[in-house]
Amino acid sequence: MIGDAERWQLEGDAPELYERYLVPAVTLPWAVDLVERVGVRRGDRVLDVACGTGVVARVAAARVGEGGHVAGLDVNGGMLAVARSQALACAVSIEWYEGSALALPFEDGEFGVVLSQLGLQFFTNRTAALREMRRALTPVGRVGVSVYSAIERNPATHALSDALDRHLGRGASHVKRSEHALADVEELHGLFADAGFADIRVETVVRIVRFASVAAYVRVQFAATPLAALLADRDPAARERLVALVIADVSARLAPYVHEGGLAFPQEVRIARATA
Repeated sequence: MIGDAERWQLEGDAPELYERYLVPAVTLPWAVDLVERVGVRRGDRVLDVACGTGVVARVAAARVGEGGHVAGLDVNGGMLAVARSQALACAVSIEWYEGSALALPFEDGEFGVVLSQLGLQFFTNRTAALREMRRALTPVGRVGVSVYSAIERNPATHALSDALDRHLGRGASHVKRSEHALADVEELHGLFADAGFADIRVETVVRIVRFASVAAYVRVQFAATPLAALLADRDPAARERLVALVIADVSARLAPYVHEGGLAFPQEVRIARATA
């Protein structure tokens, strides 16, 4: 596994690497959790907003069966290309759309369920996006949205962010810290209320995320996320020196989470559910 980690920065582009390494370790377990909590069932019509490489859509497709329908939407064409290739083996076909969450290309009331995993915090207008989700729902439709909680409650991201600022310059961690920009429960609840949703419930959920090692975790972050841009203009030797410094720094912080089986750390997420 460590050998694979060494090659992550060399093989494939970021969306492919994201699907290969981050989806199994991080987003697939959360996708299963979200689909189960919202209660996706056979025959449902489901929309996955900010679908990325499509993991939530694929999990939902397995639940809705041939009588259901699943669509995925994302603004990133590269991520959608991977989503399309991964969905070829699904028993239920998934329709993919490239577009903005702020202007969903769907009719009013087209879906019974709208899901969005770990993306709402990045939207430029969160209330507008939630209103669009509500518009796309039937009058009795339901929504499920997840976002990361505070970075201080997510030790791996916190350790990595501090190491980035220390070794790559002040502000280098902005892209990682922004993942936690919608951590407050009251703020999240208020956004759903402002968008017109009812029966709003926000839960805090913790899962254990596993990587083969701290080095594996750090290297995939540099290869399969926007952090790759921090190293793009450096020569290979300089890149490796910086990555090694970050790995050493993060290893010291995450030592309590390293065991014989590798790295296992808690990750905390807020999950909001509501009805139209």
